[in-house]
Amino acid sequence: MRILFLGDVVGQTGSVAIKQNLQNIIKEHKIDFTIVNGENAADNGVGITQNNLDEFFSCGVDVITSGNHIWDQKETYEFIKQQPKLLRPMNLDKKLPGNGFITLTSKTGLKICVLNLMGNVFMKKCDDLFITLEKFLENKTLKKDYDCLVVDVHGEITSEKMAVGHFLDGKASLVVGTHTHVPTNDARILTGGTAYITDAGMCGDYDSVIGMDKNNSIDKFLKKDAKKHFPAKGISSICGVIVDVSKETGLAIQIRNFITGGALQKDN
Repeated sequence: MRILFLGDVVGQTGSVAIKQNLQNIIKEHKIDFTIVNGENAADNGVGITQNNLDEFFSCGVDVITSGNHIWDQKETYEFIKQQPKLLRPMNLDKKLPGNGFITLTSKTGLKICVLNLMGNVFMKKCDDLFITLEKFLENKTLKKDYDCLVVDVHGEITSEKMAVGHFLDGKASLVVGTHTHVPTNDARILTGGTAYITDAGMCGDYDSVIGMDKNNSIDKFLKKDAKKHFPAKGISSICGVIVDVSKETGLAIQIRNFITGGALQKDN
């Protein structure tokens, strides 16, 4: 079973790149299940809209994860109630709408669970990440309740994401970090068989400052009269990972970075 996970989609340039290229990527790389973090997909680079959802699902996305910007578009509060395939971090306030995980059946007939969490360090206030995971695992087991478990850890701190990876080693198929928009070079299989990467990167214009207009961002650092952050509008790179998972064990066989297009163009 082959899973494609794509990092944070940023603004219109990232969304258009997904819309124009994802179906070909799925076909070329024989992807069975596709997950995208869409929390920055709105045209202004924060939050996600109904139109983003419709476009992503129509071009082959199976599940959309999110993070600290999930509520930045007011409309999300309403449509997330009717769309279980759009996740919000499980450790956010339980009174908020939406779900933190979902289990779906892949094209190959296997049950895939996708779990969305947010880090505690330098992020918006949310429940303890590790306690939330402990409680989740009390009633959920790999190859018993699902054939594959993918965990999106939306966090700022590399050490926190790495700790989650080791905590879930042997219990999850893939632990993937999101949020920092920079693809890390540490994709690997941990000792217990879980695929791991600290950050999948972003789908957006890398001739920028983490997807935002570079000149405006520099002006902000220089304390000049800058506008509110807005996305760069150049050619988008598409960044993430492709993971092969064993049908027998639910653990990873192989993981590799997937990067194509734009300033980070690589051969895949």
